[in-house]
Amino acid sequence: MLTTTTTQLTAEILALLLRHRRGTDDAPPSAFTLQLDRLRAFVEADEPIVFTLPGFPCKSPNPAKVLGRLPDAGERLALRFLDALCTRIAEVHAPGARILICSDGHVFGDLIGVPDDHIDAYAAELRALIAAEKLDSFGTFDLRDVLGDASCDDKRSRLEAEYAPTLDQVRAEVRRDEQALRLYRGITRFLFEDTADFEGSRSALQRRCRERAYGVVRRSTAWGRGVERHHPDAVRLSIHPQPAGSPKFGIRLLDAPDIWTTPWHSCVVRHPDGRTELLPRARAEPLGTVIQRDGRPDHVLAR
Repeated sequence: MLTTTTTQLTAEILALLLRHRRGTDDAPPSAFTLQLDRLRAFVEADEPIVFTLPGFPCKSPNPAKVLGRLPDAGERLALRFLDALCTRIAEVHAPGARILICSDGHVFGDLIGVPDDHIDAYAAELRALIAAEKLDSFGTFDLRDVLGDASCDDKRSRLEAEYAPTLDQVRAEVRRDEQALRLYRGITRFLFEDTADFEGSRSALQRRCRERAYGVVRRSTAWGRGVERHHPDAVRLSIHPQPAGSPKFGIRLLDAPDIWTTPWHSCVVRHPDGRTELLPRARAEPLGTVIQRDGRPDHVLAR
């Protein structure tokens, strides 16, 4: 009787991930040695695979991009997709898989212009959504798990002090590394597009966003290091595009015209043929009707 080897099983699991990869290049499975090594360790131990996914921070503060402040169809469909991915993994690896949603809203709140109480409300509703949908594949992890119950400002300061690279280090990396430059430019663009109430000139806003982007990169690195320290064996996922060979594996949550688009920077459009996609609210609403769910705007139903 033929048996599946550890190497074959690990390759099957990676193949499931590669179907939904969010990357900056085309690469063969053999290029993902870091992910293969971590997956293999779980398979050899016959344990559930643990993934960490920084994301699901809060909704964009720009009302031209989102339908509201709380999770909606975008988050619901993204969570269902990730849960289904864990189910598919369990079909080939009996112990299954588990995803830790490492919410980073409080990590960046002051830099992206979202109050901490809005982030708390979003996080509470996200946990309620996971429970209501009976999505058993998820756990949650945030700054409280790393730094306790101090104030958000204090936790952000402590996170930077303990884990963040210096501003000079980040600037130098952006100058020398193409992937770091793409990330910096992508964050700058998001900050620019998410700003809804700036009263200065466009050039002044661009300068401000470029400086804030360095802060976001520093904290993103710090948060990644904090998550890694607490979950050193986990397979690291990212909602950002990642090149082959990166310690993080970029994963696409939903269809969007831009590989940077996320459910918290857009809204869901449902088309008559059943297809769904993510678009900014300003582009989505003219396509159809905003549908309510539980008394809140949930998605746009296209004509």
